[in-house]
Amino acid sequence: MNKSRKQAGNIPFGVQPKIILLREGTDTSQGIPQIIHNINACEALASMVKTTLGPRGLDKLISLDNGHTTITNDGATIIRLLNPVHPVAKTLADIALSQDNEIGDGTTTVILLAGSFLKAAKPFIEEGVSSQVVIRAFRRACHFAMEAIDTLKYTVKDQSAKDREQLLLRIAQTSMNSKLIAPCKEHFAKICVGALQSLDQDLNLDLVGVKQVVGGMMEDSQLIQGVAFKKTFSYAGFEQQPKRFENPKVLLLNVELELKNENTKAEIHIDDPSEYQAFVDAEWNIIFKKLDDIVKTGANVVLSKLAIGDLATQYFADRNIFCAGRVAQEDLERTSKALGVPIQSTTRDLPDNCIGTCALFEEKQFGPDRYNLFTGCPKAKTATIILRGGASKFIEEMERSLHDALMVTKRAMQNSAVLPGAGAIEMELSKILRKKAIEIKTKEQLIITAFAEALEIIPRQLVENAGFDTTTVIEKLRQQHHEGKQWMGVDINEEGTIDSFEACIWEPSNMKVNAISAATEAAALILSVDETVRAPQSDQGAGRPGPAVRGRGGGGMGRGGMGRGGMQPRLRR
Repeated sequence: MNKSRKQAGNIPFGVQPKIILLREGTDTSQGIPQIIHNINACEALASMVKTTLGPRGLDKLISLDNGHTTITNDGATIIRLLNPVHPVAKTLADIALSQDNEIGDGTTTVILLAGSFLKAAKPFIEEGVSSQVVIRAFRRACHFAMEAIDTLKYTVKDQSAKDREQLLLRIAQTSMNSKLIAPCKEHFAKICVGALQSLDQDLNLDLVGVKQVVGGMMEDSQLIQGVAFKKTFSYAGFEQQPKRFENPKVLLLNVELELKNENTKAEIHIDDPSEYQAFVDAEWNIIFKKLDDIVKTGANVVLSKLAIGDLATQYFADRNIFCAGRVAQEDLERTSKALGVPIQSTTRDLPDNCIGTCALFEEKQFGPDRYNLFTGCPKAKTATIILRGGASKFIEEMERSLHDALMVTKRAMQNSAVLPGAGAIEMELSKILRKKAIEIKTKEQLIITAFAEALEIIPRQLVENAGFDTTTVIEKLRQQHHEGKQWMGVDINEEGTIDSFEACIWEPSNMKVNAISAATEAAALILSVDETVRAPQSDQGAGRPGPAVRGRGGGGMGRGGMGRGGMQPRLRR
């Protein structure tokens, strides 16, 4: 037995069974070159969006295969439309989009910071420093940055209502500085803050409707304190209906009030021609019964998700009742929440609480379109923003810009702490981290210093996008922050610096906290990946294994499952 074991252990290498791990055609890459490749992919993604940062950022025109064209400088929109296919770049994009979902703005900031952190880590990886050492240093630097933000943030909780409103206006304007609506940011900031102040304490943005009306100028956009939606398709008799009610009684339905033309072929066997009329009258009796049930409720405004035909329209007009059919589900649900009444799916035995009311209902003209307005809603506060512009693409970008401003202002109302913008906070954090790094005696000192320098990508890109000399402005900012002027940021109007706090360039502190944390975690995740396996899709039938491929240690098996040595590998328990 011992002799046979000894002989088995001396089998030449060429006849040993080969270990099969991966499917044929599988591509594997690992080690330092793979980490560098991943870093390069993320840098490429960052370079695509970096020119959109700041008030002087440029727009991107994205044309898809279906012919749809989008012009925008919103980072989240660009990432969603580009949909990168590189697995690591896609991971970075997903993390950056979490910033948009959580805060509503700062997606471009996350991508730029993550790309800059990875670029700072590249020399250390190339020199053979373990990626785990770099990750540990980055997370330590991020912890230092969070502590610094806690001491630098300015809390506005104890201010008066007027001062707090002014602060929210400034925050909304700062969010709009880099958007298409920047020339009218004062006007839209009032709309944004007014819409949020119209809501309840939970600040549910689903109760803020945004309607696009082509025509007019940006300044013609306005805020409606209530629900507003475009007039739906109407039949003859609609113009005879009243268009204004004070304290209206509103009934919301999901019921079709229309005679149907049957497409199904059917045969009816009757003994008397008069019996045919009974079949015709039955359908009329059904719809009249529905209309009578509605009138009995006392409602003078009837809205339905389904169609309201010409018969019902004239029936309601004769009784001074306003009706609208084919109302969009979103608008009907928002009206339901605002009035505090459920949507009824039948007209039989309508309950007493099916009728809602508000201060005023009216139909109003906005440009070429007419809108139905419900204002003074008692149950749930709501608002509608009417956007005006010369082209549909222009208005779509206006809506994206306004959504970011609404989200940022909402977070500011919930958080009550702000930080200076214009790259001031990044420069101050960079200075603080440099000082912290000096106190560290290990190799992490160099990595944290590189992290600190990477934070300067935000003011540096602001300067570059404004067309100014980057070296001059950044060096001036470093000097001023070293002198204790912690609120100095980039002046994009003139080639120089500006006190961001005095200039009212403010941002919610949680936006910066989330951006730096997300960028650090994205960099840590990407640096922790040292191997990429691209497995081909199987063209075999379900449940059948695909062709095998040899492992790195040797060749693959033959068709019979035999190795080159004619032996099958066995696994010992």
